[in-house]
Amino acid sequence: MDLMNQFIARAKANKQRIVLPEGTEERTMRAADVILADGLADLILIGDPAIVSKFAQENNLANLAKATVVDPKCNEKKEVYTNLLFELRKSKGMTIEQAEKLVENPLYLGCLMIKNGDADGEVAGAANTTGDVLRPAFQIVKTAPGISVVSGAFLMFMPDKSYGDSGLMVFADCAVNPNPNAQELAQIAVSTARTAKGLAGIEPKVAMLSFSTKGSAKHEMVDKVVEATKLAKEMDPSLMIEGELQADAAIVPSVGASKAPGSDVAGKANVLVFPSLEAGNIAYKLVQRLAGATAVGPILQGIAAPINDLSRGCSVDDIYKVVTITANQAIAIKA
Repeated sequence: MDLMNQFIARAKANKQRIVLPEGTEERTMRAADVILADGLADLILIGDPAIVSKFAQENNLANLAKATVVDPKCNEKKEVYTNLLFELRKSKGMTIEQAEKLVENPLYLGCLMIKNGDADGEVAGAANTTGDVLRPAFQIVKTAPGISVVSGAFLMFMPDKSYGDSGLMVFADCAVNPNPNAQELAQIAVSTARTAKGLAGIEPKVAMLSFSTKGSAKHEMVDKVVEATKLAKEMDPSLMIEGELQADAAIVPSVGASKAPGSDVAGKANVLVFPSLEAGNIAYKLVQRLAGATAVGPILQGIAAPINDLSRGCSVDDIYKVVTITANQAIAIKA
């Protein structure tokens, strides 16, 4: 977990403006107090300032006073955000009256702050579903250039440092797309490679996983992975990527050399791209529980600005870590 300490140090050295739309949610306020005490980020809490102030006083959270608290129903830029939302969505039939109402929704307001340049990233989901968090992100912030698919990656810190990049691997998609087609899977591969390089600082070696290695089995599910590998190479010719590979051929050098001789990736992969959400979600949880790996995420990738989704069962520490990751994503985008 040395990398997490590096993330924290990087965030402190180049503070980003992170908006927390669930600004009056208890765990969010407690996490915000720690984040502000540590100087990790400049925080914008969306919510009733009176509720935030009362909670801070009752729970001795003195650092919450350092946050910018924005009332979604009454703030000085409400008209600016209303007009921005209307312009972005009028082609979809939105009226100015609808925009006026939606800007009072903290999840929409947070995304509008990012779009308007008033925030660098967002963390939400402690009290909202993934769908509710992502909907305004798609409508307002939109996806990164050349990408139409948002996916969820996990940084997996392995106790056994012989795997991945000194024990660090990146798994995707473990959170968003149930059954991506070949084009979508290719975009997931490219996005995950960018996450590995831009966020984790590792040179990505991407394995496109399947139950077949280099033609050992024939099936339409294998064909999808083969096609996705080809498309990913076309999207980014510099990418080190191999597919299709079985999991052992991807991460065990002796198996990789035997099943895919001459490959620069087989046996040495540090980015694993799964053929479906089912496979990815099961895999990261098994590795977390059986191998004792630390899983950090999901890190949403493919959005034009860093917007990350929390589990509704998240802890204060989880929020702290995701804010750290979000700040580092914002720094990487600006680099």
